[in-house]
Amino acid sequence: MLKSKIHRAQLTDTRLDYEGSIAIDSDLLKAADLLAGEQVHVLNLATGSRIVTYVIEAPAGSGTVMLNGPAARTGMVGDEVIVISYCEVADADARHWQPRIVLVDRQNRVCSITGDGAGGAHKTARAAP
Repeated sequence: MLKSKIHRAQLTDTRLDYEGSIAIDSDLLKAADLLAGEQVHVLNLATGSRIVTYVIEAPAGSGTVMLNGPAARTGMVGDEVIVISYCEVADADARHWQPRIVLVDRQNRVCSITGDGAGGAHKTARAAP
């Protein structure tokens, strides 16, 4: 199931000479219920690319959404991206599941959050492989 989504964040930097990952402002990570090291899919609205990588925590309040390493080749500063994570839930809980959706402004500050990321099922959720 879709666990979390940061919708239409702006890429603030790309760094090819860095270990692969996506660095995300820790305020956004908290809002989206994402953890450092968690696997995410990054969808680039400008290029249509979709990559799988992991999260690195960037300083709170920085607005950072930065592609690193090979991932840096999939976007340019200013591109809008969607960052999503998935999880496994018990069949009985799946019908009531509510993903956490975080909408951001042009500076990657939280505008709104919908869903609780659980629908009462959070205790039975596991990160998807």
